[in-house]
Amino acid sequence: MPTPARRLFDALSPGSESNLLDTLREERVGGALLLAGTVVALLWANVDPGSYASLAGTVVGPAALHLDLSIATWATDGLLAVFFFVVGLELKREIVAGELRNPRTAVVPIVAAVGGMAVPALLYLAVNLVAADGDARGWAVPTATDIAFAVAVLAIVGRSLPNALRAFLLTLAVVDDLLAIVVIGVFYTEDVSALWLAAGVAAVAAFGLAIRRGWVSGWLLVPLGLVAWACVHASGVHATIAGVALGLVVPATPEATRRALRLGADPGESLAERWEHVWRPLSAGIAVPVFALFAAGVTLSADALRTTFADPVAQGVALGLVLGKPLGILGATWLVARFTRAALAPGLGWADVGAVGMVGGIGFTVSLLVGELAFGAGSAHDEHVVVAVLLASALAAVLGGVALYRRDRHHARSAQPPCLPQGPTG
Repeated sequence: MPTPARRLFDALSPGSESNLLDTLREERVGGALLLAGTVVALLWANVDPGSYASLAGTVVGPAALHLDLSIATWATDGLLAVFFFVVGLELKREIVAGELRNPRTAVVPIVAAVGGMAVPALLYLAVNLVAADGDARGWAVPTATDIAFAVAVLAIVGRSLPNALRAFLLTLAVVDDLLAIVVIGVFYTEDVSALWLAAGVAAVAAFGLAIRRGWVSGWLLVPLGLVAWACVHASGVHATIAGVALGLVVPATPEATRRALRLGADPGESLAERWEHVWRPLSAGIAVPVFALFAAGVTLSADALRTTFADPVAQGVALGLVLGKPLGILGATWLVARFTRAALAPGLGWADVGAVGMVGGIGFTVSLLVGELAFGAGSAHDEHVVVAVLLASALAAVLGGVALYRRDRHHARSAQPPCLPQGPTG
């Protein structure tokens, strides 16, 4: 029998369906809280900039452990580690039970994520390498997609979109986060202490070993996680990497969980799934909004906006997010279809993929983090990056939301049964 033609964005596996529903449930609220944190930051920084800067710069923590950090740094290095721990759990679930498990389905979001990072980076460099006052260090800022905001837009206007297309956006964003983590670890780490890094790796290994032995008490695992975070922070590698590493060593299938916990019966859900349910509210409800509170507070005066629009760094970021992301995602997906002779699933059009690509231009949390790492908090470029990310993400959300709404209406009409003509009565 001939091999059936491969379909892009076809029906989901049960594991992928479960991952999709879990993420959609949590991230809608997370997107709203993230938006609230951003609005509060902007209002506070513009109404009373003195108190905002004073609180953000307040130093707390033990100096003996080199953890005497400002509150803003605690939000970036500490709270975002919780966010990346959840990303690590989500990535592990995708690898072992989701779309990334099967190479045939994994290739599409992976290639799309690579395209969605490469094109924005190239557009950024095209602007900044030819400008007299350009700065190439921020090339990675427009390469990220914010899951919470993207899912919030999708949840509001994309209720009738096929689940496979929604899962494509989520899987793409997870791969995007993974690639962003690699970029942070490789390109935005200057001096690395091999001794502290080895201690961090050992702590992560001990965390994973404790789980494999069935020792899942919070009294043991939380201290081990904190030690891993502190060691990675002291090594010079960004501390959020520790969160991802800890998430990746957690069992992500019911069978692996049963073996690790020495259970006699199938537990029904994996430890990664259970912990994602526990930690995602803390990540989406506290960690990310508080990070936004201290990362998005910039003065939006007429002069600040004028200097931002004149800065090639801000121009490159905005161009990369609004234009580069959809071009990269759509172009990369088309190349997969072109060279593998795959076709879109019935009922889907390239306009659907393009709309998802527009929403991919919402690059908030990780974009702000990379901008701070690239230019340093409080620098002129850093403030311009924040404004550019905020405005470009808002524009991408509006454009993507309108495009998704149009496609959603199209799919809703297509799903309705045709009206049959009624015969004469009587």
